[in-house]
Amino acid sequence: MIISEAKRKRLHEIIFEADTPRGKQFDLLLMVAIILSVIVVFMESIYEIRMRFVFELHVIEWIFTILFTAEYISRIIASKVPRNYIFSFYGVVDLLAILPTYISLILAGGQYLVVIRSLRLLRIFRVLKLTRYIRELAIVMLAIKASARKISVFLFIILTLTTILGTIMYLIEGGQSGFTSIPRSIYWAIVTLTTVGYGDIAPATAFGQIIASLVMILGYGIIAVPTGLVTMELTRKNIPTNTQVCEHCHEDHHQDRSKYCHRCGHVL
Repeated sequence: MIISEAKRKRLHEIIFEADTPRGKQFDLLLMVAIILSVIVVFMESIYEIRMRFVFELHVIEWIFTILFTAEYISRIIASKVPRNYIFSFYGVVDLLAILPTYISLILAGGQYLVVIRSLRLLRIFRVLKLTRYIRELAIVMLAIKASARKISVFLFIILTLTTILGTIMYLIEGGQSGFTSIPRSIYWAIVTLTTVGYGDIAPATAFGQIIASLVMILGYGIIAVPTGLVTMELTRKNIPTNTQVCEHCHEDHHQDRSKYCHRCGHVL
């Protein structure tokens, strides 16, 4: 569909941004539709409800599918460079939100019933569509991105530590206590260090129990490290942002008063 540049920009402003009254109304209606559609998916998974209201649920599902299809097409039309939206995170999520219903038409037949049911479960991806409307989430994501390298180093240290502890426990306890291999012993170390403690494997020797106690205590301190890293970045990344979306690369959450996209440099 070919529309004028002025209409495309107006459509882009309504669909992709929430700083205008119409943009806020559009986002609010879409959020309600997403939540209701996810509730329908939940209800359809309940056998009694599915058997009693199979036709009604089917009709409601198609209404939501048509609605989200129209939204997906509108976003493509409103994009200055459509492929950037189509292959973006939210573009993929929007497609996954509508694709399973259409695939179920192609894979019709009793022998494909299980496959269809699995595909339709992908509709739960609609809940990810809500993330674009939560401003605070952008701040959290920026903090996680900023601390990604530190967290990666931390996880590498934990992986090394669990490997060493698992190997030690394998040598101390042996197969008679359930530590039948190093990978299984590493599994025990991970479960214990994260304070999950399933109890399927437990040390029987006194030395092994001492090490296990130290690992449990160490686990409490380790849990606080990634939280502290992200919190530190949160205090740094608390920068006012808006809902402007770059027409060129579809990067969002730019700083207030920004004139250019912080990703591609395109004029906002």
